[in-house]
Amino acid sequence: MIKKFDFLVIGSGIAGMSFALKVAHKGKVALICKTELEEANTYYAQGGVASVTNTLVDNFEKHIEDTMIAGDWISDRAAVEKVVREAPAQINELINWGVNFDKNDKGEFDLHREGGHSEFRILHHKDNTGAEIQDSLINAIKNHPNITVFENHFAIEILTQHHLGIEVTRQTPDIKCYGAYILDLKSGKVDTYLSKITLMATGGVGAVYQTTTNPLVATGDGIAMVYRAKGTVKDMEFVQFHPTALFHPGDRPSFLITEAMRGYGGILRTKDGKEFMQKYDSRLSLAPRDIVARAIDNEMKNRGDDHVYLDVTHKDAEETRKHFPNIYEKCMSLGIDITKEFIPVAPAAHYLCGGIQVDLNSQSSIERLYAVGECACTG
Repeated sequence: MIKKFDFLVIGSGIAGMSFALKVAHKGKVALICKTELEEANTYYAQGGVASVTNTLVDNFEKHIEDTMIAGDWISDRAAVEKVVREAPAQINELINWGVNFDKNDKGEFDLHREGGHSEFRILHHKDNTGAEIQDSLINAIKNHPNITVFENHFAIEILTQHHLGIEVTRQTPDIKCYGAYILDLKSGKVDTYLSKITLMATGGVGAVYQTTTNPLVATGDGIAMVYRAKGTVKDMEFVQFHPTALFHPGDRPSFLITEAMRGYGGILRTKDGKEFMQKYDSRLSLAPRDIVARAIDNEMKNRGDDHVYLDVTHKDAEETRKHFPNIYEKCMSLGIDITKEFIPVAPAAHYLCGGIQVDLNSQSSIERLYAVGECACTG
């Protein structure tokens, strides 16, 4: 069967859903979801979203500089500037879609600080920010008359001139995307979805790793589809490891212990209780993720240990439970009271920095095909 839409969005995390909501007033949108709408990396994100909101102490220049430093100066500065400067407007858009970020007694955003940031600029909803965003967007999506959600549908291949019998190679200058073949997982039928614009928002590749914080649907499908269609893929070797996933062998995915817990004052310790980050970086536990993850990995290898500890026992117990209710609950279910005991942690694959190469408008090397979110390599 052939189905026609103005926009075909493949992937239903924050990237795919927010795009669908932004364009739905311009035409019919098909939103393709491999499992259910809740099953996306977005849902599992805890810490929050970085944006300059407190202009009394923070500014765009600081945020840009922090980002360039954390990216070892190999980030595309134009892309960094675009993301940082446009962040406040996107935060407002999330709020308009129903996202509820925590505020303090004065009614201002309750900002956290995370690794690599020189200021408190992380907006959050307790320690389950991703779930709050995902739930709010799902609600907005379901109430929009121009968006049709196809759950349990699997994108197999994007359609180009190749499917019209024309030879397409990596040297073909004007490859065009016409839509995709989509498998209905319940019926087993493959349908042709034609669209004026196709958007890849299929997330990362975390599930290729033994230890990952990603849900197991993160298998890099969109990137593979674009690569097979002779599109340009870049920087696939850049995979970010989160330094502090809960060490509980057998968990797949690993439960994330948010970086905000280190911003809150959490201290990394070896199994014998000794601090070690002072050996690696003057920013200690708030150094960028790659530095902290390598430091933990180095300590584990040198000592023959399978994890280290994160310690928040010196913080006010009530405050800890208030800020991190889900982490507290998860650890208690394993017999660990984080207000009195250290949390066992180890690095885990977390985020793909490379992916489908796009320009500043998210256009891929294939015409009419765009990519956003984790599957895109934006620079």
